[in-house]
Amino acid sequence: MNRAGAALLLCLAAAPAPAQPDAPPDKPAEPAPAAPAPERDKLDLPFDDAHKSAQNAPTEGEMTAALDRSVTKGLAWLAKKQGTDGSFGDDRWGRSVAITSLAGIAFMADGNLPGRGPYGENVEKALKHVLENCTESGLIAGDTAAAPMYGHGFAALFLCEVYGMTGGGPDAATAAKLHNASLRAVRLIVSTQNDEGGWRYNPVPNDADVSVTICQIMALRAARNAGLEVPKQTIDRAVDYIRRCQNDDGGFKYQLTAGPSAWPRSAAGIASLYYAGIYDDPQINKGLEYLSRNAMPGRGDRTSPHYFYGHYYAAQAMYLAGGGNWSSWWPAIREELILTQQAEGNWQDPAVGDVYGTAMALIVLQMPKRYLPIFQK
Repeated sequence: MNRAGAALLLCLAAAPAPAQPDAPPDKPAEPAPAAPAPERDKLDLPFDDAHKSAQNAPTEGEMTAALDRSVTKGLAWLAKKQGTDGSFGDDRWGRSVAITSLAGIAFMADGNLPGRGPYGENVEKALKHVLENCTESGLIAGDTAAAPMYGHGFAALFLCEVYGMTGGGPDAATAAKLHNASLRAVRLIVSTQNDEGGWRYNPVPNDADVSVTICQIMALRAARNAGLEVPKQTIDRAVDYIRRCQNDDGGFKYQLTAGPSAWPRSAAGIASLYYAGIYDDPQINKGLEYLSRNAMPGRGDRTSPHYFYGHYYAAQAMYLAGGGNWSSWWPAIREELILTQQAEGNWQDPAVGDVYGTAMALIVLQMPKRYLPIFQK
């Protein structure tokens, strides 16, 4: 495993996981509606109305009975793994704000919100746990997180998605706490951007890499969609950094120093441009072609330690690209994930753990439900 992969895994480490509560019912009720899509790009960056994502153009047969069964089983398995304090994690890595946030997003992708829906209580408990790990500096991290900006990005995304979909939270006290935590989280991201335009493992503006940068860009996009202020200069500098990380083959290197392309970080690079408000661009097209050549589901390496991380971003990139990119990619990743689901309902991830792998797989599989604002333009 390379240095970046080790850091991503270390950022998920924390204390041992606590006891698990009973699972919610297997049959989810009708999910809550999503917040409406923004009328135009919230970041006021180049926008091309002719460039369509899959948001309003679903491909034929997106949802299947097999998909519904897979998601139902996966959500029930995931719910059983939540600790009494609201956290999620695995025996190997323990409790983690990153995994807790991803699990919360997986439930929200089914339409559940704090206090609403069959898994609303799970989302509410996850929210409480993440809020309890928000510091006065704005950093969201467990006590033992080794590369906290990964977890901070995922946690800030979760908080801003909850804030945007609920108008604050299930009650006035939580709403105020959520608003303040989200503001501080965004300000920390803005203040720790380095001179190159990206972010790195720790909340200091020293160096940067594509893998950490995408986490911050998604959090900033979710914040802006929810009505929080995000400086345009921060996004402009991040776009410039991501552009300079692309290699001639269309893939993305890890940092600005010379290095090879790899499909997981290339998926993250493409998604970064989309979430920064760049929708129709030659660099995006080159990146999509690179992904199709090197990571098409059914032809790639499912044993990669970055398999779920890569497909989490690749599915988003193809969804935002829409058209033939989405209609080719979606059936392939849908069938691959359904095929690899375990009988108990989980997905195995030997690098980070099954809770992480299951949360990531569920987020991908539920993208066609179109509940999460982050996937909307």
